[in-house]
Amino acid sequence: MRVQEVCHAWVVYRVSLNGGKGTANVVCEQREWETIEAAQPGLHTLLHSGLKTEQEAERLARGTSGDNYGNRGGKKPAYSPVRKLPV
Repeated sequence: MRVQEVCHAWVVYRVSLNGGKGTANVVCEQREWETIEAAQPGLHTLLHSGLKTEQEAERLARGTSGDNYGNRGGKKPAYSPVRKLPV
């Protein structure tokens, strides 16, 4: 019988893309982050650590991306009905 490992902590870190032209937030387990940081110290930026669930880490990594308009604090886009053009 195999013993399943349980992740006890998650982290969110930032990586550079395309030679520094952009960035992305990444989620991984704490122990994976420790391996990444040991291999290339200081290359990536740790944003959040010690998160208890992957869902919490994903939410922090996304920021407001994917939120409903009501959750962002902004206004909903104005409703514009589709106009039918004469044929």
